[in-house]
Amino acid sequence: MSTTELVISWIARIAVAFILFQTLFFKFTGAEESKYIFTTLMGPELEAFGRIGSGVVELVAAILLLIPNKAWLGALISLGTISGAIFSHLTMLGIVVKDDGGLLFALAVTVFILSAVVLLIHRRELPLIGQYV
Repeated sequence: MSTTELVISWIARIAVAFILFQTLFFKFTGAEESKYIFTTLMGPELEAFGRIGSGVVELVAAILLLIPNKAWLGALISLGTISGAIFSHLTMLGIVVKDDGGLLFALAVTVFILSAVVLLIHRRELPLIGQYV
């Protein structure tokens, strides 16, 4: 990996981890907006399960992104979970959620793009795939 790739990787990984860590506060404390989102997506019976469950997955992804030899796994997990978030915005929630001006959607797209960059940079570390690229 070149020095440029290493710098880009760290910048992207720190940015994604920061965004994921920041949103955890709202998910784990049951902020009104988080409750609204997960109630809309899963119904009131499963709201807490979905909110906390997705928070745990994002926490794991954020931690793995900051571990150099596990960055590829953190990026893969964050890509998967944020794909679900983007899909939810496009199909059920809308771009703007509770007058946020589209901020949550923009953050989700940012996480998706930066996670894809990290995965691309670290593609050689992927088990089974890395030996062929």
